[in-house]
Parts: sequence; structure tokens; C-alpha cells
Amino acid sequence: MKALILGSTGQVAHALMASAGGLEAIALGRPGIDLADAASIEAAIAAHAPDLVINAAAYTAVDKAESEADAAFAINASGAGAAAAAARAAGAAFLHLSTDFVFDGTKPGAYLEDDPVSPLGVYGASKQAGEAAVRAAHPEAVIVRLSWVYAAHGGNFAKTMLRLAGDRDEIGVVADQLGRPTAAEDIAPALWTLGKGLVAQRTSPHNLYHLGPQGEATWADFAAAIMEASKAAGGPFAHIRRITTADYPTPAKRPANSVLDCTRIAEDWGIRLPDWRESCDRVVREIVAG
Repeated sequence: MKALILGSTGQVAHALMASAGGLEAIALGRPGIDLADAASIEAAIAAHAPDLVINAAAYTAVDKAESEADAAFAINASGAGAAAAAARAAGAAFLHLSTDFVFDGTKPGAYLEDDPVSPLGVYGASKQAGEAAVRAAHPEAVIVRLSWVYAAHGGNFAKTMLRLAGDRDEIGVVADQLGRPTAAEDIAPALWTLGKGLVAQRTSPHNLYHLGPQGEATWADFAAAIMEASKAAGGPFAHIRRITTADYPTPAKRPANSVLDCTRIAEDWGIRLPDWRESCDRVVREIVAG
């Protein structure tokens, strides 16, 4: 199986390449491909003739997107649709990564795949538009929504907390937003399982899945776990002060509840990620070890 990963520097793309094993996998990013340019995307996919395309590329600067809507929609919506169309033209299966930000966070329980979407900001709206574009361009494509992604590679919440802990004794972290911290190293094997199945079967029981670990946490809970894991590994430590969203205003609104129900992907594909605390310990140890 030949797989083409769109996005070469992101956390999930990096984890996909690291876990590809014996698969023929290629990750494309700039300058090899311009993910905001349909012609560039079409040419790249046609040239590589893959069996599977995984779109792990996205404009993810949530706050900056509020003032750069055109850039966010060019990659997250138009680019996603162009990639799906090119994959279909090449006869390739297509996996597209989306986000919890398509929801407004007002539901009391975990979000199901078929719950109504209602993004709060530009980033979420661009990803919602991307989902629609992918469905229209490649009806057999599978969309996987993720949340609170972090890894030992790249920029993310865990690495930010550890950097701040090197300079401060105490860090204020929001304690009224709930979600599932998801390690990229856990996401990648699940995507390979899905991708291999899609290539072999040419279809999936469902075309939309939520993927996340067992358990849930607030950002403050996540930060506290990062600090404990770091302390145990001989890394930096800071006390976590629990604050409210109102105490930490940002240009983009965040959903108060980002918990994704992951029952469907477990029932259809047998994919169950470990508890978020277990993965947090592992990733933090890797970061501390350098």
C-alpha cells in the first residue's frame, strides 16, 4: 500500500511517518505542495498515484484565524475539497482530519458524530466547511474528528506548559473547558488501521468518526498531570492555579465542552485509545528526555 500524507511538519503527520512501519509512506508539505492551491494539490496527488491519502494538513492557528479567515478557509475548506477530489480521481481512499471546534460546546454530555455542528469561530467554521467539501468531492472518504492534540514533536499545550514551568513557580490554566487530551502517537496507529481497512474494503460502515482517549479532563487537569509526570521524570515543575475562561480572554471563543464520544469507531473498527493519563505520562517523559 502506498500512502500519501498531506502535511509534513504537523504533529499527526510526524507520528504517522514514525509509525508507518513497512508501508510506503510519503509526507508532503511546502515547498513540494501548496495546500492552499488546488492545482498544486491535484498535481502532487496525481504524480504520486497513492492508494491512500491522509489529509493531516490544516491551518490550526485558532486565534489568528479570526483575522485571517481567507487563509484558514483556503487550506481547511477549499484545500481539503481539492485534495478529496484529486484522491478520488486517482482512485485513492481518503482520510480527512477534522476537529472538536465544529461544536459550540453547549451540550451537557459527550458529542456524537451526528450531533448538530455550530462552530464558535473562524477556525471551526473553516473545518466544518472542509468536512462538507470532502463529502461532496469524495463520497467514500472518511472524516475523523480529533481534539486537544499534543505530542513530543512540534508546538502544543504540553510543551508550552513545560516551557513555562522552567520560568515560573505557578501557572494559571483554564479549568472550565472540558475535553479529551489526545496524543498524536496514539492517533497515528488508529489512522493506519482505518486507512488499511479503507484500501482493502473500499468502504467503511460510517464516514464520520470521533477519535480520542479514555477519560476526560479540563485544561487545568491536563496541566497538573503534565507537571506531575515532568516532576517524576526529573523535569520542570510548577503549581497549577485554576482560572476561568473569563480570566483568560482570547480572540477566538473555545467550546466549553469538547468531549467527543468515541463509541462508533470502537464498534466499527475495534479502535480504542488508552487513558489520556497514561499517554500524557509517556509523552511528557519523552519531552523531558529531549
